[in-house]
Amino acid sequence: MEANTKLILPGGYCNSKLEYSRFKTREVKIGDIPMGGDNPIRIQSMTTIDTMDTIGSVEQTIRMVDAGCEYVRITAPSIKEAENLANIKRELRARGYQVPLVADIHFTPNAAEVAARIVEKVRVNPGNYADKKKFDQIDYTDSAYQAELERIHKKFAPLVRICKEYGTAMRIGTNHGSLSDRIMSRYGDTPEGMVESAMEFIRICEDLDYYNLVVSMKSSNPQVMVQAYRMLVERMVAENMNYPLHLGVTEAGDGEDGRIKSAVGIGTLLEDGLGDTVRVSLTEEPEKEAPVAIALVNRYSKRQLLTKTQEERAILTLSPPKETTAYHSQEVNTFVGGSLVPRVIVDISNKNLKDPFILSEVGYRYDVLNDKYHMGDQSVDFVYLADQLPSFNMPGNLKQLYNYTTWLELSNRSNIHPLFTLAEFNHATTKDPVLNLVRISNTQLQSEEFDNLQLDKSIVFLLETELVHGMADQRQFFANLQEIGIDVPVIIRRSYPIEDFSAPMGNDMDPEEPISKLQLYAATDLGALLIDGLGSGIWIDSPATPTDKLSSISFGILQATRSRISKTEYISCPSCGRTLFDLQETTQMIRSRTNHLKGLKIGIMGCIVNGPGEMADADYGYVGAGPDKITLYRGKEVVKKNVSSANALDELIDIIKNDGLWIEEGEI
Repeated sequence: MEANTKLILPGGYCNSKLEYSRFKTREVKIGDIPMGGDNPIRIQSMTTIDTMDTIGSVEQTIRMVDAGCEYVRITAPSIKEAENLANIKRELRARGYQVPLVADIHFTPNAAEVAARIVEKVRVNPGNYADKKKFDQIDYTDSAYQAELERIHKKFAPLVRICKEYGTAMRIGTNHGSLSDRIMSRYGDTPEGMVESAMEFIRICEDLDYYNLVVSMKSSNPQVMVQAYRMLVERMVAENMNYPLHLGVTEAGDGEDGRIKSAVGIGTLLEDGLGDTVRVSLTEEPEKEAPVAIALVNRYSKRQLLTKTQEERAILTLSPPKETTAYHSQEVNTFVGGSLVPRVIVDISNKNLKDPFILSEVGYRYDVLNDKYHMGDQSVDFVYLADQLPSFNMPGNLKQLYNYTTWLELSNRSNIHPLFTLAEFNHATTKDPVLNLVRISNTQLQSEEFDNLQLDKSIVFLLETELVHGMADQRQFFANLQEIGIDVPVIIRRSYPIEDFSAPMGNDMDPEEPISKLQLYAATDLGALLIDGLGSGIWIDSPATPTDKLSSISFGILQATRSRISKTEYISCPSCGRTLFDLQETTQMIRSRTNHLKGLKIGIMGCIVNGPGEMADADYGYVGAGPDKITLYRGKEVVKKNVSSANALDELIDIIKNDGLWIEEGEI
């Protein structure tokens, strides 16, 4: 920033909460591909090959670059790996690849100082670079705390001076799972602690006139991650800083869960114009991460081209946008709202409604022998049938929604409820005494129909939007309701036509790609609201998507936002050259035997770097401790050390059983 220029963000932690506007950061030089400023949001990932395997690292890096990575990170846990980065870089250049390389450093300042002379960027973790984590609680006096900062300054300064001399960029990468004992003792396990951990190192850099910095605030919990990044921006702005932001949800896992969790965290921040580079951390091959990151980022590359005049209408504000606060609604007849978990609605109006087996797609398994249905933890709460009538009896626990005119003609309305337009509801002479769902949009809050609305205890709003920046439109709707003092429950609906998924994420269109894009888009649009406590339910409308996928994605979003837990959660790292076992294979093995344990969080970490810290957010942990050796955790407590890989899963299950939390599959 210019010395006399004072940063001001009208949106608090972003430029605007009403229109897409990217937060302008300083430009940082990273080889030939600069980050921040007016540059595009950059894509990156990390190798999983042993760094001492030069050719393997080179060939994996090439696959990652060909998949869309603009930076490639490689672990350097010791001096020998740091030195080998020169061989990797030399071979890449010989093959015509100029991709900037990033050395990933933990614990070892001497390795960082070697790597900074070779690669274009180094990543250091403030929690373990010049600090320690032994889960000790220390009562620091102010003078003792300041003495620790001076010690860190002395240990960190040589790396900063080398980076200045060689033109090497640096990422100060805070990780929720590896906050130092010093930070934890003063700030606790909090987003504030994450932010202060990074700010201490940034201030040291600035004290040494070094500004070629990127900052990250990663966590396996998207809610913590979002809070930390927002707080970081506010803190940086207060101190007149605008360093580029590296976005990522660490240890997101694999498959649908990993994509949804990543999108909830990363997409929420991208919606607010934050982020200069993205890394999606999946427990899969690293070249599979880039297309996911590209799909997330491309929505905003296109959005940036839109102007206000291209929007059909501006977002309605009944008061100036302010800090988002949770929306506390009344409860409607034990169905929706209040303290109840968010509900899930799925449209089945285009299904064969003569076949009761179709309900298995929404979580109700039909037992033909006993003529009854079996529910699961991911059985939807409502199905929408529009104007279609089934020829079989519906399960007693499944509520049905019909368009008002069709509902009006039904003689038996037990467990069946109407869906109105606002005008229909105002003119209706017959209404459901229990539950009436009313379609509404933010702009309708200033309509004559809304002025004429007679509120009662049976109404639930179905919130819709047609705006490109629909999340901001729907978020403002909640603020507007709070402004006028309304506490009606709100179910959020988002619609995704097939054309939203037409452009391929990579070079070729994969048959699963439209589903993957829906996972990312819906997790962003709905997750960004749920993560702030907005919404009493969700409805994903995507006619081209299989019904079972709509149901699965809906529950996945609720799980990722921690608003409704319906399955086991796996905090699984994406692997790197430090990993001591096959993470993908191990994750699938653990999942296959534990995925019926609803509500448990199991951490699966390839090495000790983030393991113990992330175990604090998980109920149990499975962490690589050495070749063929696993350490098992209960929370952040080591339960068994150096267990053979062949026996480790059985030992973990025994720990869960001894804690009284094991349930045999089929007993739920």
